[in-house]
Amino acid sequence: MTLTFQDRGAARSRKALVAGSVGNLIEWYEFGVYGYFATIIAARFFTPEGGTEVEALVKTYASFALAFFFRPVGAALFGRLGDRIGRRPVLILVITLMTGATTLIGALPTYDSVGALAPWLLTLLRVLQGLSAGGEFGGAVSVMTEFAPPGRRGLYGSWQSFTVALGLLGGAGVAALLATMLSEEQLGDWGWRLPFLLTLPLGLGALWLRLRLEETPAFREERQAGRPPVREVAGAIALGAGRIMGWAAAGYTFLVVLPSYLQSTLDATFQQALIATVLANFGFAVTIVPAGWLSDRFGRRAVMLTGAVLVVVLAVPLLNLLQDPGVSLTVKGAAVWGAGAVVGLMAGPGPAMLAELFPTQVRYTGLGLAYALSNAVFSGCAGLIITETIERTGSVDIPAYYAGATCAVSVLALAWAPKKVPGDRPGAATGASAAAHDSEGRAS
Repeated sequence: MTLTFQDRGAARSRKALVAGSVGNLIEWYEFGVYGYFATIIAARFFTPEGGTEVEALVKTYASFALAFFFRPVGAALFGRLGDRIGRRPVLILVITLMTGATTLIGALPTYDSVGALAPWLLTLLRVLQGLSAGGEFGGAVSVMTEFAPPGRRGLYGSWQSFTVALGLLGGAGVAALLATMLSEEQLGDWGWRLPFLLTLPLGLGALWLRLRLEETPAFREERQAGRPPVREVAGAIALGAGRIMGWAAAGYTFLVVLPSYLQSTLDATFQQALIATVLANFGFAVTIVPAGWLSDRFGRRAVMLTGAVLVVVLAVPLLNLLQDPGVSLTVKGAAVWGAGAVVGLMAGPGPAMLAELFPTQVRYTGLGLAYALSNAVFSGCAGLIITETIERTGSVDIPAYYAGATCAVSVLALAWAPKKVPGDRPGAATGASAAAHDSEGRAS
């Protein structure tokens, strides 16, 4: 049977969707695992003789934040390459780098074996992860949205965020399984290594998918077109970073930092903290794709504004529920599920919104930098800021204040729609292969 042009186009779109999103799944699986095992990693790599547990945890989160601060470097480096030589070869390179660095973490010697060299080796691998992660998002979102059928960029882009949820859920699931099957001594001795080593077969599968990926039609058609002025691109990067600031901060606060917060501040067990995290990530996963679909009909900004406003209003009451010993576990479980679901309203339309801010010639670099900068400051530093501030102030409400304040800034950025932005106007962000959309992402 002969495939029609439409059939071939649909098959290419689906292939791009899978190949683009699978790298993101692996990236966030690893970052989730690192966050979930933060207390164990602190004890194995950052606790020299005489150091306290809190000091070790702060150093662990500092290493966590360092990887995020190398994301903008990776976004600029790999984004520039991706806008010049193509999305496909750069995405192959970054998935190889991420897989290698993550696998090696599982094989690292600890402080007890090699002393002060251990945290330095871990930090080096975190830097490599940060560089590769910075190059992952811009390329993957470019591929997924440039291959998306007309009027479905929100839906296709939402799968990038959905794989964030799958990665975090996968990491939490593996961590919870190990915590159930192994004793605390076994988990701390060698069990924590297994989730990192699991990245190797996952990464090889992702590499195979990307080797079979085609270059996007938009890049082939517009690679020689003139680039927009640097000033306009810089403005779009700043606007995009502001619009996703709340997504970045609230997402990491509710989905990754939560386990350590529950253990260190509310005296929850490791298993209880992981169950809460699984529930939050499940709520996050459930709303992402529907939110992307809704943004194709009602606009990116309308859906994202709803999520940001809800975080501003509900962050403190939600945290107070978790702190109240008189509240049942069922209600607390529903609360953390709802927290994740609200973040999903921002994460679903977010990738398409960023892609539409930039024309094809600078899309990989522009959206990658906007995402990386926002995540470097507001995700990567979330654990460090929250842990250190609670330690200094004694206030257990800091996570809610942090999430609410950053979402308030995103509300302002989303409400503001300047005209002088390369892709935030009709048809400017799509390239030749996609339909025109208005400045809020609705199909025209």
